[in-house]
Amino acid sequence: MNRCEGCRNAADQFDLAMAFQPIVDVETGTPWAYEALVRGPNGEGAATVLSTVTDANRYAFDQQCRVAAITQAVAAGIVPTGARLSINFLPNAVYSPVACIQLTLQTAAAAGFPTDRLIFEFTENEEIRDTGHLANIIDTYRRMGFATALDDFGAGHAGLALLARLQTDVIKLDMELIRDIDTSQPRRIIAEYLVAMLHRLGITVVAEGIETREEYDALRAMGVRYMQGYLFARPGFRTLPIPVLPVEVPLRLIA
Repeated sequence: MNRCEGCRNAADQFDLAMAFQPIVDVETGTPWAYEALVRGPNGEGAATVLSTVTDANRYAFDQQCRVAAITQAVAAGIVPTGARLSINFLPNAVYSPVACIQLTLQTAAAAGFPTDRLIFEFTENEEIRDTGHLANIIDTYRRMGFATALDDFGAGHAGLALLARLQTDVIKLDMELIRDIDTSQPRRIIAEYLVAMLHRLGITVVAEGIETREEYDALRAMGVRYMQGYLFARPGFRTLPIPVLPVEVPLRLIA
């Protein structure tokens, strides 16, 4: 297949590494997926790397992140775990969904990673310049057997208006909504309605940014099955951390 203009012009090279954080199936205690988080070559934070991304090199950055995520996840041992791999992508960097996915497919084939375990995740915090183009990306990826995810839901540019126009396979509830959800009635009520609505739409819900046992318990009571956060595991630099669920506390017997 002919490459698009963006592919031919992607000469910039980034020195990238990845950290991996599990998205946990709390019903089984096992990683449902690992999210690939961009880092510098020596573990520098994402902000350090992202500060070098411009409109001119956005395409090259997006492509190289996909390659690094797949190759480093495979090197870390993801294939036998059965877990999915969630790769962050930049919709504004995708010129043509079919043409721009070719390097990803070639990398997965060379590394031996099943493409039906790929999730492509974009954030609501990125301004979507063309919703129709984004819908085409999501539809194309779905036809090719990939899942898509919307990150930071509720914190960005579009919210429910975007959801009304297109639906991804997965939606990740923003950590600002999750924080102190056990003690904040407004947060809890909003989350309850969002979870119920997304379940009715057939969308998998992931709660992210969970840090306390109380937040975990509140989300479990809402029926949230997939969770991500420091409570289970911090991101592992070039490694796949094993998540640890909170220990179930037995009820005290009343004398």
